[in-house]
Amino acid sequence: MTTVKLRAIEPEDLDMLYRIENDTQLWNVGATNVPYSRYTLHDYIATSSDDIYADRQVRMMVENAEGQAVGMADLINFAPQHLRAETGIVIVDGERRKGYGCAALDALCDYARRVLHLHQLYGVVAVNNQAALMLYQKAGFSRQSMLKEWLCEGDKYTDAVVMQRFL
Repeated sequence: MTTVKLRAIEPEDLDMLYRIENDTQLWNVGATNVPYSRYTLHDYIATSSDDIYADRQVRMMVENAEGQAVGMADLINFAPQHLRAETGIVIVDGERRKGYGCAALDALCDYARRVLHLHQLYGVVAVNNQAALMLYQKAGFSRQSMLKEWLCEGDKYTDAVVMQRFL
């Protein structure tokens, strides 16, 4: 079984954060479509409070058993009144298909339940992203609804599925 550790983002993670945030292949699954400068990301690392109530999000690095950063895990769109948040997992190229994504999502769910006392998590996944759909299902999420033409990929729209898990 693959094990990972979630930890706060450190200044040393700037290069990986820069690589992930500026990977245009990931833009269609997120809420951004502009590149981030190193300065902007450095400022984010320096000023983030790592408090989900203050920032309405928390971003953590995913480390493998050897202590190497292999990706990021996010809780975003935090709704304190409803104790829910949206999840995001990115494992960098070269480290995918090694079990890190599943282990990271399990660790994120555990953190959300035990530490943040959240009631539910959800993810919005493109219907054609079979790897992500299987990942969420393995982690105990279930399909809840279809969002028609939800994600824009260039000049076409893709449907998305809301995956939900009660903690």
